Amino acid sequence: MYVEERMYTLQVGKSAEYIKNYQEHGLAVQLRHLPHLVGYYFTEVGPQNMIVHLWAYEDLNQRERCRAALQADPDWQAYIARNRPLTVSQETRILKCAPFFVERLKKMLAASK
Repeated sequence: MYVEERMYTLQVGKSAEYIKNYQEHGLAVQLRHLPHLVGYYFTEVGPQNMIVHLWAYEDLNQRERCRAALQADPDWQAYIARNRPLTVSQETRILKCAPFFVERLKKMLAASK
């Protein structure tokens, strides 16, 4: 299993607008295409104006298929046009689950369905 960590640094003072746009226009579209939202956060302490979200995938091939479908969705493109101007930078990491954590993550994901 893999977890993708996506971190966005936003323009100062734009976090609330970004979150509102995502909740109203982006979340449902992503959930149509991406299998497992592990978490969606904004920073409270430390570097400010950051949004961090985590997505789990069985393997990197699944990630590639899911992300391609998301990018091809016109609703997603409309959302991106709305929120991209609020973004200063983006970082993405692909994390591989430690062997002892794979089953626990699978149980967590199953419980959230």
